[in-house]
Amino acid sequence: MVPALASALARELVRRVEEDRRATVQAHRTPTPAARHRVERCRRDNAEALKAIVRRHAWPTAELIGTPASTAALMILLHAPDLDFQLACRDLIARAAADGRCPAPHHAYIADHCAVELGEPQFYGTRVDPATMCPYPVRRPATLDERRRDVGLAPLDVQMRSLRPGG
Repeated sequence: MVPALASALARELVRRVEEDRRATVQAHRTPTPAARHRVERCRRDNAEALKAIVRRHAWPTAELIGTPASTAALMILLHAPDLDFQLACRDLIARAAADGRCPAPHHAYIADHCAVELGEPQFYGTRVDPATMCPYPVRRPATLDERRRDVGLAPLDVQMRSLRPGG
């Protein structure tokens, strides 16, 4: 990819995530149907833009556009309303992480997201039920922290402490 194009894609992805963040913060401050609709529309538009990028250039890896922008792409993907798209990108991210072109935690987050959405146990314990503030079910809990360490994530108890007030 031409460096100028990679830079433009990086800026666009980061801008879109910031737009999502602003809409989400506003929706939490003023929880109206209109505010929720703005968040949904933003996430739907962001997902469509990411789909176009993936169709043209494959997954926007950290190697290609930098880690901040690749992380922004992951955030857009995690909020996308299309599980089939998320599953397809999960596989692209898995290959990119295995090749060192994408941070390994990116694969952990999308793999867990897809597992939870499919009603399956997650692999890395990155998804937490907001109602209970406990992780969704995890596959082979006895080796969870080992898997987390292998992809560069802190032990689950460290993650959970960080989610608690004052943590």
